[in-house]
Amino acid sequence: MAKISVQQLNFFYGSKQVLADISLEIEDRKIMALIGPSGCGKSTFLRCLNRMNDTIAGARVEGKILLDGENILAPTLDVTRLRARVGMVFQRPNPFPQSVFDNVAFGPRILNTHKPKELPALVEASLRQVGLWNEVRDQLKQDALHLSLGQQQRLCIARALAVQPEALLMDEPCSALDPQATLEIEELMRTLREKYCIVIVTHNMQQAARVSDRTGFFWLGKMVEEDATAALFTRPRHTLTENYITGRAG
Repeated sequence: MAKISVQQLNFFYGSKQVLADISLEIEDRKIMALIGPSGCGKSTFLRCLNRMNDTIAGARVEGKILLDGENILAPTLDVTRLRARVGMVFQRPNPFPQSVFDNVAFGPRILNTHKPKELPALVEASLRQVGLWNEVRDQLKQDALHLSLGQQQRLCIARALAVQPEALLMDEPCSALDPQATLEIEELMRTLREKYCIVIVTHNMQQAARVSDRTGFFWLGKMVEEDATAALFTRPRHTLTENYITGRAG
């Protein structure tokens, strides 16, 4: 069974349809990359996977999204718990204006998943997961906004991991970073794949080719095709996919 199964998903902003008939199986412990031109619905789709679009007035969704067989679009679902199970990392690093420690401990405190005495060990473990512990171990009480952008993004990933999610959504997580920080995040994604289901939106097709196991190509709110990454980039089934990855479209 897929970790996340999307079935005939349609999404609307008011009367405008943004996503049309999307069906997709996302495997556990794999990286799924979503590519396509700006405005084609990739980020909207990503936000459907943990119901981040619920906060938008006039947003409406049809179809099913199953997480381990449970429909996360059900009106009775605990959305707060869902967002702990399916974490989100945004395009620009968005650490809270708090200490490094308090950033990582924020989710467990809100969800009351750990006792206060357990938080230091949890914060350390989360920072170690993203390779940041040795860099900030002496700065835990300092404002997180003083970190470099690359460190801030890894901190945001640690913050998402601290609530022990099952899946991680990443919306262009490297677009604001320099090449070295980008390579660090890509290496981190490959490491995290051993434990998590990861879905990444990227405009960087080279990045998709480097880090993902499977890739889905979006165009005008529809998924044109989805396949193993190597196959999609070398033997696409659709002419539109070939035109996009070779730069002749989009």
